[in-house]
Amino acid sequence: MKLSDEDYALVEDELGRPPNRVEEALFVNLWSEHCAYRSSRPALAELPTESERVVIGPGDDAAVVEFDDENVLAVGMESHNHPSYVDPYDGAATGVGGIVRDILSMGARPIALLDTIYFGEFERDKSRYLFEGVVEGIGDYGNSIGVPTVGGQTYFDESYNGNPLVNVTCVGLAKRDEILTADLQKEGNALVLVGNASGRDGLGGASFASEDLSEDAESEDRPAVQVGDPYTEKLLIDATLEIREHVESARDLGAAGLSGASSEMAAKGEKGVRLELDNVHLREPLNALEILLSESQERMLFEVAPENVERVREIAERYDLESSVVGEVTDDRFVAEHEGDEVVNLPADFLADGAPVHDLEREEPDEREPETTYEPTREGVLDALSNPNNASKEWVYRQYDHEVQTRTVVKPGDDSAVLDVDGKGLALSAGCDSARVSARPYTGGYETVVENVMNLAAKGARPIALVNCLNFGNPERPSIYGEFRDAVRGMGDAAGDLGVPVVGGNVSLYNESEEFGTAVNPTPTVAVLGVAESPDAPRVKLDAGTDASLLLLDATDEPSALAEMADDIAESAESAHDVSTGGLGVALAEMVGENGVRAEVDENTLFDATPGRVVVAGDADDFDGAYETNRIGETTDDGKLTLETDERSIELTRDEIDEARLSLEESM
Repeated sequence: MKLSDEDYALVEDELGRPPNRVEEALFVNLWSEHCAYRSSRPALAELPTESERVVIGPGDDAAVVEFDDENVLAVGMESHNHPSYVDPYDGAATGVGGIVRDILSMGARPIALLDTIYFGEFERDKSRYLFEGVVEGIGDYGNSIGVPTVGGQTYFDESYNGNPLVNVTCVGLAKRDEILTADLQKEGNALVLVGNASGRDGLGGASFASEDLSEDAESEDRPAVQVGDPYTEKLLIDATLEIREHVESARDLGAAGLSGASSEMAAKGEKGVRLELDNVHLREPLNALEILLSESQERMLFEVAPENVERVREIAERYDLESSVVGEVTDDRFVAEHEGDEVVNLPADFLADGAPVHDLEREEPDEREPETTYEPTREGVLDALSNPNNASKEWVYRQYDHEVQTRTVVKPGDDSAVLDVDGKGLALSAGCDSARVSARPYTGGYETVVENVMNLAAKGARPIALVNCLNFGNPERPSIYGEFRDAVRGMGDAAGDLGVPVVGGNVSLYNESEEFGTAVNPTPTVAVLGVAESPDAPRVKLDAGTDASLLLLDATDEPSALAEMADDIAESAESAHDVSTGGLGVALAEMVGENGVRAEVDENTLFDATPGRVVVAGDADDFDGAYETNRIGETTDDGKLTLETDERSIELTRDEIDEARLSLEESM
């Protein structure tokens, strides 16, 4: 592990001496792109991050926003992209475990997961192998810890052939006075490590995540992939929720392990730490550097006042968790001792926050119109419905327990999930149509926010906050960095126009492989939280007996009208469905249930996927807002899709629609 010449010179100048081997390795990891966001900080600084609901914004393990007068929500989003290519099962599973602990470290109970996963061409055996392993890893881990996976997205594109993306969102619930932060509070307090013993798995994970994938990544980089233990994680969840009232601050051990957690806590609290590495409970003999950088899973670090140390350790023991007092809070230095030697002595804030920003060149992206590949015919509608990106994802989400904790009202497969939180609706949506972002990065970034807010509006919910996971290729290439800056600017403008603060997230760069020599599509995944007065929301499928006009509500020219649209849908819609990938034709087909639809459509825009539109079944007089309302048809009692164009009439039965939409499952 070696620093670049420029970074080495900067460190040597700050210390007044050369760093030793251990210290240099710490800088390599904590100053990596994965930890320090060296290429992305200028763009992230331009995002709107504040609102009256924001309790804790970007910078901690997770953000915290107000849900109602009594409850707050913790929310975070993380990527586990490179590990999921090397080892799809463990890579995805530990991605779930890591984001759950981020929520836990804020003192909140994890109540929901959303997974947004992206793979190469569906026809490729390697893509299916990765797909199956990732889904199994997410399902096994989430199911075992008792946190429901309630929504997300599964997306296929050739750009992910050599580098899949696995982005996971977690939401937690707490009372305001139960919230913790990572800010160290007081000199003399103890640092107590609780959870699994430290081992060699995950060593160098932070630096591994900041490089392109090599052709030999599956064999050479496997040691950098952590191995999860969900049963210990479940114990850690329960223990932490009991421990939280006895501690001053908390951080989970993720990237860069103990060194990352403790130095970041020190920097945030403007304090220092002294670590006694001989006290760390180990799974196997480790040297000082291995102890500091181990990314073994299911571990939490707590700041504890001296009088509460035994109480915290008693709780850990009751949950069959190991614990050890590994250090104390000091003034402003990061010091580590091992076997009687001082192996690290650094300024804590310099180690955690001192990485300089990269001044990268960028090129303005070439823009093009998003492609529409379907013909406006009966066969074209069936082709659109059977496309893996539009087909039913039931094969995926039926492997997830989405009802554990008994809050889930609207389940996976709808526009957004809805949970019942003390009688109110918590709506959750996550995803990104990366083909549209690739075509026009600024517009695509803007549309990604609008699309997810539309998903909430279709459930009658108003957005309160969003987090993101910014997945791009190598930013040192000007074309990639140009895409990144434009997409993030588009997201920021949309968030500002819609009044939704960007409260946190993750940046994952260098998503490309030597094997294919191309970067993934620019993929700025968004997860949005919304609130509805009631958890009872209109569903997509038309129930028997639904007799209403079919209306297309359009806010593409007035995104600020989405809040008004959401209120109207909550009050008056019998059914509602957002128009997204596959366009209006797919949206109408997916609404067919016991009852059907008959609509007049324009062949030229039948498959237009521009976000900002929703189809509702209702009375036109109830939808008279700042958005545009057009009556396009009516519901029917024949359970069929009938599309009338100037040139032809297209008719599909419910069985034909279902058969096309099950194409993904049937080919697995």
